[in-house]
Amino acid sequence: MRDGEIADLDYNIEEMFKSASLEPYKSVETINHYKEFLIKNIRYPCEVTGIEDFDWEEFYLLGPGSEYEYEKLKKFNPSYTDKFELISLQNNFDEWKGIVANVIRKTDQRKFKIPLAELVTTDKKSKNYMLLDDYSVWFVNY
Repeated sequence: MRDGEIADLDYNIEEMFKSASLEPYKSVETINHYKEFLIKNIRYPCEVTGIEDFDWEEFYLLGPGSEYEYEKLKKFNPSYTDKFELISLQNNFDEWKGIVANVIRKTDQRKFKIPLAELVTTDKKSKNYMLLDDYSVWFVNY
């Protein structure tokens, strides 16, 4: 992103909270407000993938875990390289992980619950791309 885009992104996020008389900092109230905003604005179908490796994968990708074991575990766990269909957002959320997405892996139809801040749409030209990207930036930085 260019500097101007980052400034615009911060402005948009701040305006969304300002309209609800909320400060843009992460809290139970602001996460819930953002969740309601996303529920109203995400368009389906919405294909997503991981922004970067998921927590469980770090041991295998950055640590001493074996490639063989990693490939075996990927069959039963979501991988950041998988493509998923975003089905819905959970009503409850975790203050540390934020909004949780219900997804289905496209290759085998397995269902997973993944923090939304760890996902990005595969279609960078869609409205959903900016919605999810804005949320991830807000959740990580505020």
